[in-house]
Amino acid sequence: MPRVYNFSAGPAMLPEEVLQQAREELLDWRGTGMSVMEMSHRGKEFMSIAAQAEADLRSIMAIPEGYKVLFLQGGASSQFAMVPLNLLGSKKSADYINTGSWSKKAIAEGKRYCEVNIAGSAEYSVPSQADLRLNPDAAWLHYTPNETIAGVEFPYIPDAGEVPLVADMSSTILSRPLDVSRFGLIYAGAQKNIGPAGLTVVVIREDLIGDPLPTTPSMFSYRIHADSGSMYNTPPTYSWYLAGLVFDWVKRNGGLEAMARINQRKAQKLYAAIDASDFYSNPVEPACRSWMNVPFTLADAALDTTFLAEAGEQGLVTLKGHRSVGGMRASIYNAMPEEGVDALVAFMADFERRYG
Repeated sequence: MPRVYNFSAGPAMLPEEVLQQAREELLDWRGTGMSVMEMSHRGKEFMSIAAQAEADLRSIMAIPEGYKVLFLQGGASSQFAMVPLNLLGSKKSADYINTGSWSKKAIAEGKRYCEVNIAGSAEYSVPSQADLRLNPDAAWLHYTPNETIAGVEFPYIPDAGEVPLVADMSSTILSRPLDVSRFGLIYAGAQKNIGPAGLTVVVIREDLIGDPLPTTPSMFSYRIHADSGSMYNTPPTYSWYLAGLVFDWVKRNGGLEAMARINQRKAQKLYAAIDASDFYSNPVEPACRSWMNVPFTLADAALDTTFLAEAGEQGLVTLKGHRSVGGMRASIYNAMPEEGVDALVAFMADFERRYG
């Protein structure tokens, strides 16, 4: 069967070049006679893979000196707890911006460890910098630059002053250039723009790697992971390897500047098709629309099942919206080729002609 255009929000499609290379190296990685899945994480072969992956990530993200890069297990959701366990220290409270489902999950977990101040809140939009009610004594300011479920994206980086800025970039990392120096900590689950599920990348300013709360499990300590080079326990080695292949793919294809141009163009095409129609709609304020996740509804929800079935027949799959909002959602991360978006736009126009 030919490859389909997979619009899943995650796990998401991977670059075909990466999958081809992984297939070629599956049984024998560069003459070692073994798969990466079989390697000792402390052997020289895997250590070279890990080092190259980190070097490439530092290069494409322009990560400055003074930051550690950690490759961890547990998914980004584990970071909802790891952030307060490691960054709270002697502070009593933290600031959070609420713009959707993933923000709310981070807030709920933060409340287990400290007082949470909702510095700003919005639905299908984001609060402006002027509207943020920031606590200058907060331990950190947390926000979600891109909410995958509602398709809401920050068009700016919040200014937290002297307070460390923490961001859940699971669905937007590597989609465009980023000034990492603006952040105290960035974390991202891999299964959208980095690689397969099972890996979480953390970029943390070194001065924030202090002593975690006394009750912190060892596996939740940034200090332990940083001191051990992310090798405190057996890491998700194959996911790490595949992430490295993706980092190399990004480099070879023009870096984050090129990713940004393509991603913006893809999103503009899809939103233009939605906005030009009375049959499709998107509820997000235009300035805050996501480049990565484009939700839309049909004028008649009774047609949803037909839309999904016929789209699938055309090789356009995993377009069903999140169960909490319904409708459709097209996730168009780095690995989604522009041709996939073109095919979806063409199908949407044809579907409207026949059912609108």
